[in-house]
Amino acid sequence: MDLSFITVNAQNSIRIDANGTIIYVDPFQIDGENHDADFIFITHDHYDHYSLESINKILQRETAFIVPIAMDKNVRKNTPVGINHPVEPGKFYEVNGISFETVAMYNKLKPFHLKKAGWCGYIIEVAGTRIYIAGDIDNIDEAKTVKCDVAMIPIGGFYTMNYKEGADLINTMKPKAAIPTHYGTAVGSPSDGENFAKLVDKDIQVEIKLSF
Repeated sequence: MDLSFITVNAQNSIRIDANGTIIYVDPFQIDGENHDADFIFITHDHYDHYSLESINKILQRETAFIVPIAMDKNVRKNTPVGINHPVEPGKFYEVNGISFETVAMYNKLKPFHLKKAGWCGYIIEVAGTRIYIAGDIDNIDEAKTVKCDVAMIPIGGFYTMNYKEGADLINTMKPKAAIPTHYGTAVGSPSDGENFAKLVDKDIQVEIKLSF
């Protein structure tokens, strides 16, 4: 499966080139000022997922912001242009020709990401390919039931799953391909990606997109 249209910059900072429509998720540590974002999806408000510095480097006047309802007011206040589309978990949406679903994003036992916050992972459909960007989660029931072609999940541990838990989730979900995120910088080791790949079932393609 060709996944060259997806890049991972750092943490959960993802860029998807959907046949010329540019989608960012949780832009962070963005170099250069491209101002090319047609869509910006934000999973939650932690500094490494909601970075105004990076957002301002990619923002255009008509950029569509997809944000959890709890973040709507803050995003409107802090971004000079762009159009907000507040969302909540467990829903289906279509915005400017892009179809997507929201999935609850939270930890089961850790206090860092609470379910009541209403934060969201996303299943974005691009040219018939369903891409799940989980955000910061543990091995939660909502993720286990996601049907997708590509799953992008965190594996760094502490704030999220570690690579062993992440591999277990992927082997349960059974997507066509998996891309690990959120490791090797603030949390986890640069080797987590390779260790994750060794534990994933051999019929599931694993792409390592983060570089160190």
